[in-house]
Amino acid sequence: MGRKIAIVGAGAVGGYAGAHMVQAGEDVTFIDPWPEHVEHMRRHGLRVTTPWTVEEFSVPVRALHVTDAQQLAKEAPVDIAFVCMKSYDTAWATMLIRQYLAPDGFVVSLQNCMNEETIAGIVGWGKTLGCIASSITVNLPEPGHIHRGAGKHGAAHTVFAPAKCTAASRSGRKKFAAWSATPTAPRSPAISGASAGRNWSPTSWATVCPPAPACPAARWLQSEQIRRFSTRLGSEAIRVGQALGYQLEEILHLAPETIARAGEGDEAAMRACDEQRFADGKRTSSAQRPSMGQDMVKGRRTEIEFLTVLWCARARSSACHAAPTPC
Repeated sequence: MGRKIAIVGAGAVGGYAGAHMVQAGEDVTFIDPWPEHVEHMRRHGLRVTTPWTVEEFSVPVRALHVTDAQQLAKEAPVDIAFVCMKSYDTAWATMLIRQYLAPDGFVVSLQNCMNEETIAGIVGWGKTLGCIASSITVNLPEPGHIHRGAGKHGAAHTVFAPAKCTAASRSGRKKFAAWSATPTAPRSPAISGASAGRNWSPTSWATVCPPAPACPAARWLQSEQIRRFSTRLGSEAIRVGQALGYQLEEILHLAPETIARAGEGDEAAMRACDEQRFADGKRTSSAQRPSMGQDMVKGRRTEIEFLTVLWCARARSSACHAAPTPC
């Protein structure tokens, strides 16, 4: 029998990843707090669309409202639980699924921000993995409908990148790696050895969103003033990560040092950043908003305190006092 998978949070990222798992034949249960979304999934399944050449598809899925999750107590335990909730919902979502985990089961944070410490505080570091969904660019425009606002990058781009959090999580990494290597796993997986650095890299890039988060990226990219300001924010976040000793990885096909220098006024670096961002913009729907912008349009709480506020707090920490920062 295959592994039993739970997706806690069937929103844009959880729904997109989970729908592909179902399409590939995995045993997946979706758990979500939005009643209309759950009911639509039960009746019509999950529909995944993209703006370009990738064909849309729909899959029938098993969906439970959070109030129905207790049904799992009568079933085989969960082998892999993906927490895909907003960062501020991480603790209760992890607590919810913990009681249904198999003895050797583990929890994967497939979210924005750095939430592994919160998860580990509930299930332990030995059952905790971090995972980045790189350039996935998805949203949930209506119940039961996941839309990817950018084209796929092919084999050259790693989408799902799990990483170890501590030595204690080595067993979970091996199990995840073994599952990722199977034909039914989502494509483009890779295992990284530096969770903090890998997670800090997209956190650094996410700080470019606050200048005009509610606007589609295609619009604010046209403003040189906003581009410079957003690059400066990303640069500062990168310097904080470096001061904390993180081994930062490539950020949207740019070396972290290039973005850092661009934010500090290096003209060659600024040109390189602009060229890459405009190239990426051509592969992204003009209507696509960053996740924080989607929250603002929907009138929901944002994850700002887990992004920009996070790196300001880290900048103020004793470990970072030697580095010059604006915080």
